[in-house]
Amino acid sequence: MVLNCADFYDAELRRHNEVFRAALQVGPRDRVLDIGCGAGLTTREVARIAVQGSVLGVDVSAEMLEVARQRSAQEGLWNVAFEEGDAQLQAFPPASFDLCISRFGTMFFADPAAAFANIGRAMRPGARLAWMVWQSRGRNEWATVIRQALAPETVAAADAAPAFSLGDPAIATDLLNASGFVSVDFAEVHEPVFYGSDVDAAYESVIGLQFARDALAGTDAEADAARQRLRGLLETHLTADGVLFDSRAWIITAYRAKG
Repeated sequence: MVLNCADFYDAELRRHNEVFRAALQVGPRDRVLDIGCGAGLTTREVARIAVQGSVLGVDVSAEMLEVARQRSAQEGLWNVAFEEGDAQLQAFPPASFDLCISRFGTMFFADPAAAFANIGRAMRPGARLAWMVWQSRGRNEWATVIRQALAPETVAAADAAPAFSLGDPAIATDLLNASGFVSVDFAEVHEPVFYGSDVDAAYESVIGLQFARDALAGTDAEADAARQRLRGLLETHLTADGVLFDSRAWIITAYRAKG
């Protein structure tokens, strides 16, 4: 199941990842910190470029990290390490990283100000960060219509979901400035998310997600109605490239202040 989750997530975000990878500007000697690395796709991609440097991937999921370690070993990547931990609290060596990256991994901190300050202390003066975060929930179709099809009554409760906590550039800029970062910039990424090559594949992917399992835990009649609504929705989003939902994200870049 962990492998399936890792593969689904990477497939879902393939188009985003291509844009993100192009924006990272990794150098061959860079020491890189990957926050919320999951199964380590971005970590491994960076490691192939930073061939004379090193990459540390950090995540709270021990299961995902085990997948990351297995795949790094299979690819013969010697300059990669993974640690289980919360980057808000992790005791990173000070001023040790040239680049900090995160693909949708920095929106979930309980105390983002503390987390960003901790990450900042781990970066050398002048070091760069490049993070991808979701824009507001209202600009992400996948976050609204699927949940609405499965459980219309839960949509309002999801408005303040942590996944969208950095969607407002003013909020993100204030947090980064307060943590010692300057020259904060936002580049929009407008790419669809991928849920499956056909309706059946997308349906199986969605019903495997926790919020979908919760929504289908009602009575038989309620669950059947929700499944029918979900299938109908997926059918309307089937394209020649698979089942796609609109999304918008930011790539945030900034630099650790030198002074």
